[in-house]
Amino acid sequence: MAEKLAPEKRHSFVHNGQKVFEWDQTLEELNIYITLPENVPKKLFYCKIESKHLEVGIKGNPPYLNHDLMNPVKTDCSFWTLEDDILHVTLQKRDKGQTWSSPILGQGQLDPYASDLEQKRLMLQRFQEENPGFDFSQAQFSGNCPDPKTFMGGIGST
Repeated sequence: MAEKLAPEKRHSFVHNGQKVFEWDQTLEELNIYITLPENVPKKLFYCKIESKHLEVGIKGNPPYLNHDLMNPVKTDCSFWTLEDDILHVTLQKRDKGQTWSSPILGQGQLDPYASDLEQKRLMLQRFQEENPGFDFSQAQFSGNCPDPKTFMGGIGST
């Protein structure tokens, strides 16, 4: 049932009319997907994940991404992989349940409507996690949705 509450589509981070990366999130993780350029050997790509900073690039060149993150992450649980022509960065949120409006601090924020939808989806994921015998995939909120991180005393960390 939890997979019914997974992100339906990825958000796009666009700069100067060009897609830089796509991203999505769950209660615990934020995922970044970067389409790799053709004809570059895979072993030349690198990714450096720090608590509040991300750097991605090709060795010997200026970084493709070199930005502060919107919120801190757990570096010991965060990682990156190469999947076909995609560099996939998985960032473990330090604060489980926190809704990120963008991976990058001060850039590419979701509009208020998209941010509200994201918060509602994460709240339903929290309900599903805390009540595994129930199906929340068709549930809806009327009005404002509570913050999934702080609702009813907060969310436990794992």
